[in-house]
Amino acid sequence: MVRGFSAEIRRVLFIGIVCSVIGITIGYLTWALIIGGLFYMAWMFSQIRRLDHWLNDPHQTPPPDASGIWGEIFDRIYKLQQSQKKEKRQLQHLVNRVQEATSALRDGVILLDRQGNMEWWNRSAQNLLGFQESDQGQALINFLRQPRFIQYFERGKFAEPLDMASPRSQSQRLQFQINRYGSQEHLVVVRNITRLYKLEGMRQDFIANVSHELRTPLTVLKGYLESIEDSGDLPDKWQGAVGQMQIQTLRMSALVSDLITLSKLETDESEQNQSPVSMQDILEPIINEARALSGSQQHSLELSGNNTVRIMGNANELHSAFSNLVFNAVKYTPAKGQINVTVKLDEKHLWLMVEDTGMGIDSQHIPRLTERFYRVEQSRNSASGGTGLGLAIVKHILLRHDARLIIRSELGKGSTFSCRFPLSKIVEATR
Repeated sequence: MVRGFSAEIRRVLFIGIVCSVIGITIGYLTWALIIGGLFYMAWMFSQIRRLDHWLNDPHQTPPPDASGIWGEIFDRIYKLQQSQKKEKRQLQHLVNRVQEATSALRDGVILLDRQGNMEWWNRSAQNLLGFQESDQGQALINFLRQPRFIQYFERGKFAEPLDMASPRSQSQRLQFQINRYGSQEHLVVVRNITRLYKLEGMRQDFIANVSHELRTPLTVLKGYLESIEDSGDLPDKWQGAVGQMQIQTLRMSALVSDLITLSKLETDESEQNQSPVSMQDILEPIINEARALSGSQQHSLELSGNNTVRIMGNANELHSAFSNLVFNAVKYTPAKGQINVTVKLDEKHLWLMVEDTGMGIDSQHIPRLTERFYRVEQSRNSASGGTGLGLAIVKHILLRHDARLIIRSELGKGSTFSCRFPLSKIVEATR
């Protein structure tokens, strides 16, 4: 059977020639052409009707036979249908494979639509959160009604995961990590971190208990060493040894104190004991203490910027964080160096910047400076009497105030330690 557009052209020419011959023979050329055109239109409508009937056929039978352009149309539509069926089977196979793979995960996986309704979840999510098949299409926050999760989900800031107790059991701890994909849909990964949570609790308890147990014997040692030194009966050959013992005792006492501080920061609720705090009231005493610490080194310390701002926070914790940064600048800046403490307010953040003209830090060390006991040089903390916990304490305090520590430094050109607070922490400010 001849098909295609060229065959249809030949058909139209054939009908036109036949109608013209008949019209000339009988003397009615116009009427003959009109009747031929109507016949062709009727045939076209019949093909359209066949196409409509075939497309609406639920059994998806093969295309009807037709000549000319309609045969080509039927064949191409049929090929498109077969191609779509094949792609659909492949996609369905891929979806089944993905679902089988995610079902094998120990972590729960939940797919949410743009409105936050649950479209699909794997077996682990069902076991962790107790979903049923009838829950499909329901909003996730209808099942996780804890205020912390609702605030976390509605705020839309998912850079950090959320840890909280399971809605099914308070003894179980879950971690939720939400990621956006597609057109504002969400992928929720739920992990059971109960074991890690218990191990972290044991670690914190161990550090806290050991620190408290060490404090008493260190106090006793310190007292006896002071008594021996003050007695006046100490032989000359022992004076250096006793002096070194006192220095090491003081370092151990400082280390225990910092460990206890870290333990409290990790266990206490960050929202406790927060009230409006004046940056000026915190920073001015720290600057005076830093000048006393500088002593004969005669560092130049300046406080500038918008230091009258008031923020919501814990005054003792903020004093500890800011003093750590300022005192570190004094310790690691050569004599007569410059140290600037600046409070700056811009359109998005409140900044406290401590800038020094010290020795600087190699860029490879900066990402690890806030780790506990991390030392840029083994001799650096020993020489300054540091414990290696100061910046770790600063980091924890800032996290409890929704703030972040940003470090910029260059060898030989000094360092800048910046505390960046969100504007939401500001209670009162004057520009």
